[in-house]
Amino acid sequence: RSHPCFAFPDWAYKPESSPGSRQIQLWHFILELLQKEEYQGVIAWQGDYGEFVIKDPDEVARLWGIRKCKPHMNYDKLSRALRYYYNKRILHKTKGKRFTYKFNFSKVVLVNYPLLDMREGVSWVGICQGEGERREKCQSGC
Repeated sequence: RSHPCFAFPDWAYKPESSPGSRQIQLWHFILELLQKEEYQGVIAWQGDYGEFVIKDPDEVARLWGIRKCKPHMNYDKLSRALRYYYNKRILHKTKGKRFTYKFNFSKVVLVNYPLLDMREGVSWVGICQGEGERREKCQSGC
């Protein structure tokens, strides 16, 4: 069954108003949406550790287009960008489940921060997955 707690390093989240937020990578943007309660009807964690479903592909594409200042963004273009991450093994499509993907978090860390020491000195943001799609901040020791 699914792991009860998701933990991501604090660098994985880039506030929308931060400098360089237009340069945000798509996987960062997806994590950003997944952490916000108001987007649970659009995109949400489900199933196994790291798995998420895009409930409203057109809306996710629209939001991504707004963030990147690309008004003609659509799901076809967004999914092409997601496929780029398959070869990098950052995420992959969940077989047999429509609009469902799964992060490989260890690869996300290694690809983007190869010199990062995962054992110490890293502040982590945790997200717990509760009943259904309810999420809340983790306490340390999840």
